[in-house]
Amino acid sequence: MLKRLESLLRPWAIPNLTVILIAGQALLYVLKMARAGGNFGGDALAKIHLAPGMVLDGEVWRLFTFAFVPPQMAMIWAFFYWMIFYMCGTTLENEWGTVRYNLFLLIGIIANIVAAFVAWHFGALDIASNGFLYSTVFLAFARLFPNFVINIFFILPIQIKWLALLMWIGLGYGLIVGDWMQRLLIIASVFNYLVFFGRDHLRDLKQSQRRRSYQSRAEKVGKAPVHTCRICGLDSNTSPKTSFRYCSKCAGQQCYCPEHIQNHEHIVEAEEAV
Repeated sequence: MLKRLESLLRPWAIPNLTVILIAGQALLYVLKMARAGGNFGGDALAKIHLAPGMVLDGEVWRLFTFAFVPPQMAMIWAFFYWMIFYMCGTTLENEWGTVRYNLFLLIGIIANIVAAFVAWHFGALDIASNGFLYSTVFLAFARLFPNFVINIFFILPIQIKWLALLMWIGLGYGLIVGDWMQRLLIIASVFNYLVFFGRDHLRDLKQSQRRRSYQSRAEKVGKAPVHTCRICGLDSNTSPKTSFRYCSKCAGQQCYCPEHIQNHEHIVEAEEAV
């Protein structure tokens, strides 16, 4: 399915899409900071948010421009946000190619638009955010490069897979304690990730189950006693220092402990047949 969609999207693929998105967000962020309290900055942001009701009134550009809404945070945190987004986005584009990376973002955008309209229809949402959408870029990067190390505040090194795990825990917590609308928005936000990596996770789960099953069988085989006395049941696992012997007068391989090797009734062929 992804290959077919890539062939359809190829003529319209946009290179360096991460840079374009960050540049647009940074420009609007600066406008908002410069005109805080003024009309121009506020109106500029108000005109690009994804508001389903206004889209139905004819403002269809909101379906595209909401991707440029800047993060609602202090400048220092916005800088780190863009820095991580740039690193993850450009790396994914280099790894996948321009078309597939465009498709990844496009699927996420469409899923968020659908969720926003469903939420608006039931009166639970007026304006949708793009925050969760860009978090899937981070999760995709962590999936492909789990051992990549990020220096938090340029000081504390941590592998990115642990940060992704914290993000997944947060999303899972939202699915458990949130209402049905919050769950819908979370699922929509990671839909593109599931499209790209869902099959890989299922394969990993099956391989893990097969590995545990094999290890369980191997442990059972490894725990099986090598020698067991036919009379008293003493075995080499419970008594590893015992010298077990096999009787040469008994039919078959009959094992006995030192106490019963000389004091037992011999097994003959006729008895075994019976």
